[in-house]
Amino acid sequence: MIWQGVSAAAVTEADRFEWFTQTLASAVMPLAVSTDHTTGFHAEAAAVDLGTAQISRFAHSPLRSRRTEALIRRGGPEQYQLGMVTRNTMQISQGDHAATLTAGDMVVWDTSRPFEAGAFAPGSTVQALILHVPRTTLSLRAHRVDRILGQRLKAGSGLGAVLANFLTTLDTYGPDCGQRERDRLGAVVLELTSACLAQQLGVLDEVPPEAHPHTLLEQVNAFIQHNLADADLTPRLIAAHHNISLRSLYALFEGQEESVAASIRRHRLERCHTDLARPELCGHPVQAIASRWGLANPPAFSRAFREAYGVTPTEHRYQAMRSNAAHKDKDVCTSRTPTR
Repeated sequence: MIWQGVSAAAVTEADRFEWFTQTLASAVMPLAVSTDHTTGFHAEAAAVDLGTAQISRFAHSPLRSRRTEALIRRGGPEQYQLGMVTRNTMQISQGDHAATLTAGDMVVWDTSRPFEAGAFAPGSTVQALILHVPRTTLSLRAHRVDRILGQRLKAGSGLGAVLANFLTTLDTYGPDCGQRERDRLGAVVLELTSACLAQQLGVLDEVPPEAHPHTLLEQVNAFIQHNLADADLTPRLIAAHHNISLRSLYALFEGQEESVAASIRRHRLERCHTDLARPELCGHPVQAIASRWGLANPPAFSRAFREAYGVTPTEHRYQAMRSNAAHKDKDVCTSRTPTR
């Protein structure tokens, strides 16, 4: 399943709340859901399959939801679900724990146990990301995880901040990923989640040692993706941001298909390759697009692009515009002749 989004706006107003209840039941798990305001109810949902995990995004009007013993007996996923609020406030309780969450806060709950959750501020829309993780896939003992169910998790620093940023990255760039990439991201998010929960519990040593380099590597890769437009993005800056030595950064990429500098260059070229083919950017000079992605040296950019794709940037744009024009009556860029 590639990134899919649905909205209650496509449903008649009288049926929107019922539609969202059914959407939750199929995408998350069966829940008892209620609201004081069915009139004007609004909701949106999106999800992407990450192989061993799944991430969903929900935005909705105020409501209450409960996972009861009766609903649990009817079946449902054997999962831990990690929620991160991205807008407004929500409450959740499970077992002896309860938490009030604001934007940026995270919480974990177990779908095989009763819990209650809700967002109650009239006229507001709460938005949250939910990571769905099979209980057997975390590299952390279940009795450890049970200790923090329903508790607010620290997400302002350390691995909590890393995980929160990674979830946001999945939400932003998930639509651009292929199946192999999504499967790899699923494995990464499991490692990050295990490490984050272990840090919250003070038992980071329980996470297998081999998980730590992978976690750091993915932190670095996520940082690179977020900062490609920064012309000052260099291995030295990356090492300083992650509080490691330059030598440690280079060692981290040993065994990878490319060095850290090559990774930066490849991702920048990929962004340029994509933007040069976008019809809405056909009026932007080639070098303006290259500079936008941190490639400010025109001759070096042209050489690197041709080495990577076998054509010059201008030739690639021309070919892309020709292809786009085949599906349109007119395209303002197709009259341009490629220059070398």
